[in-house]
Amino acid sequence: MSFFKELPHKDTVDVVIPAFNEEESIPLVLRDLSHVLVRRVVVADNNSTDATAKVADKAGAVVVAAPKQGYGSACQVGVECLRQRGAPDILVFLDADYSDHPEEIETLVAPILNGEADVVIGSRTLGESEPGALLPQARFGNWLACRMIRVLYGHRYTDLGPFRAIRWTSYESLGMRDPNFGWTAELQVKALKRKLRVIEVPVSYRRRVGVSKITGTVVGTVRAGYKIITTILWYSLMPSRPANSVSRLNP
Repeated sequence: MSFFKELPHKDTVDVVIPAFNEEESIPLVLRDLSHVLVRRVVVADNNSTDATAKVADKAGAVVVAAPKQGYGSACQVGVECLRQRGAPDILVFLDADYSDHPEEIETLVAPILNGEADVVIGSRTLGESEPGALLPQARFGNWLACRMIRVLYGHRYTDLGPFRAIRWTSYESLGMRDPNFGWTAELQVKALKRKLRVIEVPVSYRRRVGVSKITGTVVGTVRAGYKIITTILWYSLMPSRPANSVSRLNP
């Protein structure tokens, strides 16, 4: 099975999925994506020690090795793979743990297709979450991060969720750099600094398959929280520039 599809609209939509030891969940994600109008799916395998890469390849995804450990690094490797194969018009990111609902991609990208937004964040807090899907530490971390962004940047986010869409040219203008836990916050605050049109749409969220590598452990929660907070603070000190004045930066 191949995910390469001809789409009914003129804008192409490709998906990047960073993955680390998700052999049980990634087939479910890819199964649901097979019914969605996306052109290409790239799974960035971040040094998995299980059969994640094998099952993703069997399910029809493009699998690329992301040897530098870290969520942000895996995302950037996936993006580079798409760049080499032919960049899409719209880039979608979602997690490999089956907590996101891939079938909601069409809702996620609709504001970009309609010319209403450059960046769309899937908000789990605005949508319906299965009981226990968002752990208390994740809820608190989201609240704190969003509150900081509102104070420092003057924009009201409700979530730093992983399910997001962005126009390719807008992504290129951001010069994404963070190799790990700060990647989602970096994208959202840089989008504000670059004066991109950012909106949120409600998305559904369910309990992930397996145990979270971040919020499922004390060490992971502390490290992620520290990196997110420092990322938000750091970019608040940088000057704002419109997206059309920024060339692509190498990560």
